[in-house]
Amino acid sequence: MFDFFKRKKNKEEIRKEEEIDETEEVVESPIEDKEVSEEEGYDKSHDLSLEEELEDNNELESFDDKIDTINKEEINTNESIDDDAEATGFFAKIKKGLTKTRSQFSQGLTNLFTRNVKIDDDLYDELEEILISADIGMTSTLEIVDELMDEIKKRSIKEADQIYPVLKEIMTSKLDENNLDNNLNIEDNNLSVILVIGVNGVGKTTTIGKLANNLKKEGKNVILAAADTFRAAAIEQLGEWAEKSDIEMISHKEGSDPSAVVFDAIKSAKAKNADVLICDTAGRLHNKKNLMKELEKINKTIDTHAKGASRDNLLVLDATTGQNAVSQLREFKNVTDISGLILTKLDGTAKGGVIFPLQVELEVPVKYIGVGEGINDLEKFDSKTFVEAMF
Repeated sequence: MFDFFKRKKNKEEIRKEEEIDETEEVVESPIEDKEVSEEEGYDKSHDLSLEEELEDNNELESFDDKIDTINKEEINTNESIDDDAEATGFFAKIKKGLTKTRSQFSQGLTNLFTRNVKIDDDLYDELEEILISADIGMTSTLEIVDELMDEIKKRSIKEADQIYPVLKEIMTSKLDENNLDNNLNIEDNNLSVILVIGVNGVGKTTTIGKLANNLKKEGKNVILAAADTFRAAAIEQLGEWAEKSDIEMISHKEGSDPSAVVFDAIKSAKAKNADVLICDTAGRLHNKKNLMKELEKINKTIDTHAKGASRDNLLVLDATTGQNAVSQLREFKNVTDISGLILTKLDGTAKGGVIFPLQVELEVPVKYIGVGEGINDLEKFDSKTFVEAMF
């Protein structure tokens, strides 16, 4: 139980304490899915459908009816927006991808709003616990709960079940604050260079293959640069993704200078009037000096030989690592400009709420999220769709 009076603590002090704790948590590679499952203590009994639970609980049944009524207009709105099969499939895919996050998060809210008749300090304390357990983070949680308290007073809300739609509204608004324009920096009739970075194991090379496929489907002429010349089989892996989408890839032999690969890729992109050049990079730990020097050299090559090109530096993060992803973003921001994030493996974690501290606290927009293994399972991030799927 979190002390209600923590909410009164200076938020700057809380943020400083988090930064110290998160720096100590940094690890060289993401936690494997198996380890995450054990740490979370995931109980398969949570997979019981809501309908099965409601059969034995009349109060929950009544609450479910209220929530269905509250959400009816929003659901109908989403369905009317999804006029074609592809749009409908998008929401379904995000919803399916967030199954583990929603199982823990939504069930907790349902139990909370049913059990607590009064809107009091205990309710706010328990709500804080639920938000933090979804890895929304202390600072983001306090901001959300503070705004919720204000809205409850303004709207004269007296019943706990009426909080549900207000909470969704506030969470969506918090994500929108730093994500009003999450498009890639791609301009017509101008080469765009996307540098993709991240530690080992986050799914960086796979993400590049999916991103290249997405851009090609949008009509872009894409070229890949296999500048991860250190990891075993990295060039071969990227080549397989390039072949799947029929996209050209520029590569050198393993152990070559990554900057030389980028230089040749820029020459090829210019010669063939390519729209987008996506550069893979080695995924060594972000606090190692050799990687930082390598990134500086690659950036200098791009600035010199692709002068005037549109740029994006995208950091790929593994959602299953939770708050460690926040630590990684902080470290990378210290050494290079990060224009956007791609969050992978959201379909395998109960920590999907980590998007909040990444985007709200560190103010870096999430551009794409990975919700599956297929080539079409990289989706553009949308705040409302994401929050809707969490609930």
